[in-house]
Formats: sequence, structure tokens, C-alpha cells
Amino acid sequence: QVQLVESGGGLVQAGGSLRLSCAASGRTLSTYDMGWFRQAPGQEREFVSRVSISGTNTWYADSVKGRFTISRDNAKNAVYLQMNSLKPEDTAVYYCAVQRDYSRSYITEGAYAYWGQGTQVTVSS
Repeated sequence: QVQLVESGGGLVQAGGSLRLSCAASGRTLSTYDMGWFRQAPGQEREFVSRVSISGTNTWYADSVKGRFTISRDNAKNAVYLQMNSLKPEDTAVYYCAVQRDYSRSYITEGAYAYWGQGTQVTVSS
């Protein structure tokens, strides 16, 4: 079992930056691909980004490409999401998750087994 805790969310003005962290306990993250998702009010949870086990390969939703950067530190058992040039439409609860099901697309929730409680990001215009 893996327990994930996200942090780093908050209120920021449009154009600002935040760095989200996802800390794990229970098991090492170093054997899992990791993802970030977000859920805005009244909307379904959507894929944001994914990082490979080594951190070498990364994937992004088109809506955040060029503005967000995912990274990981396996020694610290943590994953990060650097968010720059934030927009009001980035407002959501952000979740990190462990990918476990590789028969499903990595952009779908069903590919992930363990989720944190989320951290709120609010971007004001």
C-alpha cells in the first residue's frame, strides 16, 4: 500500500507560479510511473502529466504543455509539479497517483491505483 500526500497548492494570481509536491510513504515510488491529475468544480478528473520511473520521460496534457514541468526525486520518494504562467482555468484540486494498470491509457484514471487527497490550486484573474 502506498500513501500519497500532496502539498503546495494555494491562491495565486494569473501568470504566477506554484510548485506542487507529492510525498509518499508505505512503499517506494521508484518502481512506479507517476501521474498528476486535476479536477475542477463540476468537471471530471483530467490528466495533467506523467513521469516515468527514472524521470527521463515525461508526458503532458496539451493544455499545460510548455507551462508545467513534472519531476521526481526517488531518493526522497517524491514527485513534483512546477506550474508556471498559471491561468484561471488551471483552478482545480490537483492529485498525484501511482500508475498500476498498463493495459489502460495513462491519461485515464483507471490506470492509477493509489491517490492522494489532493491540494487546491486557485488562480485569480
